[in-house]
Amino acid sequence: MHFDRELDVKGLNCPLPILRTKKALSDMSPGQVLHVLATDPGSLKDFQAFARQTGNELLSSAEVDRVFEYYLKRK
Repeated sequence: MHFDRELDVKGLNCPLPILRTKKALSDMSPGQVLHVLATDPGSLKDFQAFARQTGNELLSSAEVDRVFEYYLKRK
């Protein structure tokens, strides 16, 4: 999937992945896509809730070898 920016938050635990994602998205233009890599197992629920609460769109989420990958579209 095409993305405009990548954010690596592997090794960080809640709430840091979400806080760093929020900051990264605030520096992006509407419609741009952020690719996030995380290792926190709780991040799936966190990113789903974050998308609902902020209006940013969670385009996809996947897990490969204990690394969670998210694509978020800036509102």
